[in-house]
Amino acid sequence: MGCTGLVGQQFIKMLSNHPYFEISCLTASSNSEGKKYNEVVNWMLKGEIPNIVKNLIIEKTSIETFIKNNIKIVFSALPSSVAKDIEIELRNNGLYIFSNASAHRMNEEIPIIIPEINPEHFELAEKQKNKYGGFVITNSNCTTSGFVMALKPILNLKLKSAIITTYQSISGAGRKGIPAMSIFGNVIPYIKDEEEKIERETKKILGQLVNGKIKEKEIEVIANCARVPVPFGHLECITLEFEREINESLFIKNLINFKGEPQKLRLPSAPERPIILINEKDRPQPIFDIHTEKGMAVVIGRIRRKNNKISFFLHVNNLVRGAAGTSVLNAEYALKKEIIEN
Repeated sequence: MGCTGLVGQQFIKMLSNHPYFEISCLTASSNSEGKKYNEVVNWMLKGEIPNIVKNLIIEKTSIETFIKNNIKIVFSALPSSVAKDIEIELRNNGLYIFSNASAHRMNEEIPIIIPEINPEHFELAEKQKNKYGGFVITNSNCTTSGFVMALKPILNLKLKSAIITTYQSISGAGRKGIPAMSIFGNVIPYIKDEEEKIERETKKILGQLVNGKIKEKEIEVIANCARVPVPFGHLECITLEFEREINESLFIKNLINFKGEPQKLRLPSAPERPIILINEKDRPQPIFDIHTEKGMAVVIGRIRRKNNKISFFLHVNNLVRGAAGTSVLNAEYALKKEIIEN
């Protein structure tokens, strides 16, 4: 759903010739309905439009479309305002929804999952399936995805608070998100709702399941977000405060050694290493690090310690790890663990 936008295009790129899944239906707005995909899409990604979808006819986003096409798994790249109702309707009709939209991220029944970080939250998908027949699983805001990847390996070091300042690319606002004259040669120190999303989502993702509900992680998070004139890739400057003086070598070791269940299961979209540390003094940079591990790894550099604080820069591919890639990885995990019936 939402196949013509940037995230929709990334879904298509990752799902074409996928070993588990086959694209059998595309939907978009009424402006594209009834037309071939290659007639309406403004393809913005590297490489050509995959042959498997070029001549597919875009259909209406409706439950009738999915029932007619015998669809079980749906990847949603819809705007949140559109996703809000249709995703719930599809779930209640027994479909499995993997959503990039923010509409349901803070719904207590619906998890935000990054499978290296909180695979235990798939229990909420099982509960939805038992209650409704299907489920909705969301992935996080694009900047949150990189942020929590860096936090997870060091939680045992008694993390107290985190400050994150983001430098977010224009693709994060969508293909038509920002007028050229507003961003060219400029930095905009405000992105609507972005700071609130990072702060809320971080606590939910890192929270623990207690009696079938998520108890949010008690951590102070302060987010500052800016839009910068870069096409792809989000850079983040992160400062972490610990309860006591931090051992920098142990901090680095925890990051280097971090792997999650997707790596153990060797899922098709899982990077061999979800966190890559880099030593160059002027890295990470979007232009160099956007495709690291096919965009599924976060890249960390410029680690500096002062007493009980550590600062570093992090890069995350906002369309892959920050959007479509995590949804695809969630679906791979759900299939492998038989949360989805094969």
